[in-house]
Order: sequence, then C-alpha cells, then structure tokens
Amino acid sequence: MRLFHSLAAALALLLSSNAVAQTPYPDHPIKMIVPLAAASAVDVAARIVTQKMAENMGQQIVIINQPGASGLIGAEQVARAEPDGYTIGGFNDSIMTMVPNLQSNMRWDILKDFAPVSLVATVEWGLIAGNKTPYKNAADLIAAAKAAPGSIDYGSGGPGSPQHLAMAMFASSAGISLMHVPYKGATQAATDVAAGQIPVGFQGLGTVAALVRSGQLRLIGVTTAKRLPQFPDVPTVDESGLPGFFFNSWFAMMAPAGTPRDIVARLNAETLKALADPEVRGKLENLGFSVRGSSPEELGAMTREQLAKYARVIKEMGITIE
Repeated sequence: MRLFHSLAAALALLLSSNAVAQTPYPDHPIKMIVPLAAASAVDVAARIVTQKMAENMGQQIVIINQPGASGLIGAEQVARAEPDGYTIGGFNDSIMTMVPNLQSNMRWDILKDFAPVSLVATVEWGLIAGNKTPYKNAADLIAAAKAAPGSIDYGSGGPGSPQHLAMAMFASSAGISLMHVPYKGATQAATDVAAGQIPVGFQGLGTVAALVRSGQLRLIGVTTAKRLPQFPDVPTVDESGLPGFFFNSWFAMMAPAGTPRDIVARLNAETLKALADPEVRGKLENLGFSVRGSSPEELGAMTREQLAKYARVIKEMGITIE
C-alpha cells in the first residue's frame, strides 16, 4: 500500500509538471526593462513595437524605464532576472558594445549573461543646435570651435553614451575641442538644447524628431551617407563640414541567458511579425528609424563585431568615462 501511494504521488507530480510545461507562453504580462530614459529613441521604438507584439500575443508587455549609470543598472536587472521569458531587455548599442569597453568593473558580460532575441532597428542620428545659436550646419560649428577651443559645450545622455561617443568621434575627426556636459539621459540633454541651456549635441532622431518638426530645435546635420527623406533639406555632416563622417546606433531585444530556445524563438518571431506591420514600420520610419529585424544568431554576431569595433575606436581616440 505504501508503494502504491508513492507511485500515485510520483504520477501526480509528473502530470502536474507536464501541465506546467504545456502552459502556453505567454500566460501573464511580460516586463521589458529599458535602461534608458522615457522618450529616448529606444524607449519610443520599444513602445511602438511592443504594443503591436502585445496585441498579437494577447498579453500585455509593460515597459519599465531604468536609466542611470550609462544603462548598467537596468541591464543588470535583465541579466539577473529569471530566464523564463517574462523579463526581457530593450537595449541600445551603447549598453551592448560601448559601455563594456569603457568600464573596468562590469558586473555582467554582454556575451555570456544575455540571450540575443532580435535586432529591431537602426537609429539614424543628427547634429542638433539651439535656435539661438548661429550654427546652421556642421561647418559652422567646426569653425566656431576652432576659433575658440574648448568654449562650446555639448550635451550627452551620460559618460559613454552614444551621444558622448558620437561627438568625441566628430571632434577628433574635425580636430576641435568641445566641452562634454553629461546628463542622466538623452531626453534631458535634448530638452536643454531646445531650451537654450546648452548649444549643441548629437542625438538619435527618434528622440528629437518631434522637437525639430515643431521648430523648438534646429537639426543642422544628419550622420547618414545620404540625406534622409524625412528631412530632405538637412545636409549630411559629410557634405557640410566633415567628409567621411558616419554614425548610427541600434536597438535590440535581449533576454537573460538560459531563456529556453523555444521562448527566444517565439519572441523573435513576434518581433519580426510586429516589424512587418505597415503601421509599425511607418511610425518608426517617420521618427528616423530604419526598420531591421534579425535572427538571434545574427544579433549575436553583430554584437561581437561591434564590441571589437568600439574597442578599437575608444582606444585610438582615448575616450574615457570622466
């Protein structure tokens, strides 16, 4: 009789385990941690894409902004989360490939502690200036900086942020000296340029497109190879003062390492499905994003390549976190 009860208990446990295993994913809301400020380029894109994903999946995807420490805090929360598909990350390439090359005491490893899901979009960038400044293009800014070295401030989303690296690369290539003013997020830096608190900066167009279109901010150059159809009258930095200059960034979805392959595959498929939606594509492109999408393997390879690239750039240009 004791053996019978033991077998019955084991069978009940097995059936219970199978029932759990067969529970369709997702069966409750998913949390996406974005280690950047609300209204930043990645945050804007994440909300557009996850809204469509949530509609298609029948479960809410809650965006949680966790800015600070160049994205290190929010990224660590994703790395340490239960790898069950209910906590994922919306990261930019600064968090994934720039900051790891600038920090000596990282608490997580982008290649070991995360499972790639999909590249979402590349973020096209622009050189912005306040309306009260005299700068109309990149050449104006370079000339002014050469005339008064170190007298012009620029804002960034923080030390090691894409805004920081973009301007450091611009200044190094142009042979000028500018003063770095780090903020706690890209949105605050852009807002202060619009308010006249700081004269210039580089920003992802997803962060500043609305400010530019409303006339609150001047877009004096784009960092693409060709002019953008969204802003056809804005010259490229290449054509207006610094030949050969190019810069963009990207937004990707990541999960904690150890997340089951079938869940990663489902998240990847849902991301690609959302990106194929004409309304989603239109919204992203109107904000200056280039819609991409990728397999998890392609994102992993891209991350490794970009890590190596920025290791070289940061070393060659002597960029440090102040």
